[in-house]
Amino acid sequence: MTSLLKRSAAAFAITASLLSVPAAALAQDGNAITVTYKDDIATLDPAIGYDWQNFSMIKAIFDGLMDYEPGTATLRPGLAESYEISPDGKVFTFKLRDGVQFHNGRAMTAEDVKYSFERTVNPATQSPGAGFLGSIEGFDAMQGGTATELSGVRILDPKTVEVTLSRPDATFLSVMALNFSFIVPKEEVEKSGADFGRNPVGTGAFKLAEWTLGQRLVLAKNADYYREGAPKLDGITFEIGQEPVVSLLRVQNGEVDVPGDGIPPAKFREVMGDPGQATQVVEGVQLHTGYITMNTKAAPFDDLKVRQAVNMAINKDRIVQIINGRATPANQPLPPTMPGYVEGFEGYRYDVEGAKKLLAEAGHEGGFETELFVANVDPQPRIAQAIQQDLAAVGIKASLQSLAQANVIAAGSSAEGAPMIWSGGMAWIADFPDPSNFYGPILGCAGAAEGGWNWAKYCNEALDEKAAAADAMVDPGQAAERAAAWGEVYKGVMADAPWVPVFNEKRYTMRSARMGGDDALYIDPVNTPMNYRYVETK
Repeated sequence: MTSLLKRSAAAFAITASLLSVPAAALAQDGNAITVTYKDDIATLDPAIGYDWQNFSMIKAIFDGLMDYEPGTATLRPGLAESYEISPDGKVFTFKLRDGVQFHNGRAMTAEDVKYSFERTVNPATQSPGAGFLGSIEGFDAMQGGTATELSGVRILDPKTVEVTLSRPDATFLSVMALNFSFIVPKEEVEKSGADFGRNPVGTGAFKLAEWTLGQRLVLAKNADYYREGAPKLDGITFEIGQEPVVSLLRVQNGEVDVPGDGIPPAKFREVMGDPGQATQVVEGVQLHTGYITMNTKAAPFDDLKVRQAVNMAINKDRIVQIINGRATPANQPLPPTMPGYVEGFEGYRYDVEGAKKLLAEAGHEGGFETELFVANVDPQPRIAQAIQQDLAAVGIKASLQSLAQANVIAAGSSAEGAPMIWSGGMAWIADFPDPSNFYGPILGCAGAAEGGWNWAKYCNEALDEKAAAADAMVDPGQAAERAAAWGEVYKGVMADAPWVPVFNEKRYTMRSARMGGDDALYIDPVNTPMNYRYVETK
């Protein structure tokens, strides 16, 4: 997933009367919670939403054929009761559950599955996640405008869907648990049109009760949810426009249950140093890597020695200290908890003199000037300043371009790209827990195109082939072999040095004293940032 693109929307309000649930009653209910966020919610359309903040909201409203065990990265059937995979790994047959209803009361059928997949792939939808369904037969024809449906999706009966892939794809079941594959009702999409993201109707654990842009979003419990025992809450109120420091104060005062943006960096030591507050802190490991990109298609970063020198110039331990130790230094693109992570791999050691030597060999003995783009939200500018100082120590003079996150993304994804980008605040958090997700969108050749997230403009076709071969290992018995194959891919990436992997960040948040449930639900590995379906009050 990315971290991640934000979209704007016009002001609007949806009243709670749509569901005959008074929003005020929900907010005051003892089994309802309040969560705060600084930024507004861009959309709740599962085919469109692609930022970390709305991921878990979308997953509260919609479901996919596959799901995860709560608080884990273990796949399980979702809207599909069961599935079968052909021996060649290319045909998936899903049997749908009985009794699943959309929030409008209509039963979900196989027709809805086919419609939802085709809606995401249809170029008119402009889904940023269409490519995740790229292995389905007929994808290229739909994307190219020569077909209006996916030839690989067949309805065998109202409760059975057969999906044929054009190639074996070990990630396919994970994609079925990703929001771009979530199931939507055609009649509601057609009724709302482009505003479906403001009027979401799914099969999920919660229904939309109220939404006033820039102020609050209220979700109400779906009493007809297909999973027994979920949701645990009767409602959730998201208050928008709350500065993180104010949100923290409100949690301390018992007015808010969860600060959605986490503990502000400037307050972290204060909170952790107070035994009373520290007991309410939740710590979790994210599938995350923060990195510096270098534009491999433009001088001087088209020179491998220059990129290697930059890797050696960065003092990662010092950068981790800037964020109060809330991360571990990284030496490869994958985070340590991801399959394919290469244990014992050293990467590039911090070596100022070695970096200077490589720059001299590349013809830059006196250094050079460049630009480093960074999002202008704390602590990212402070980290960028540390990077700037490290580069200056080896002769590289980097001027900082501190911009709104959307502008940094636009610079990186433009055709010409940006010289260097510190990805913090936009760093990669896995869309799903598979090593391929850290390659295709941000390191693969396809992602290097205009509009893509491969800001290094890096393309190694030989590694693309190895990546495709790894994803063709669909037999679960090949899991270890596949992980090792991905490890070789990432070692190849590091040999080319398009990035400086800097750290793997941990996430810290708080919950009010009345909140219950497993800590893993508050920093969920696949329901970023939290799993609203299973959190509960005491």
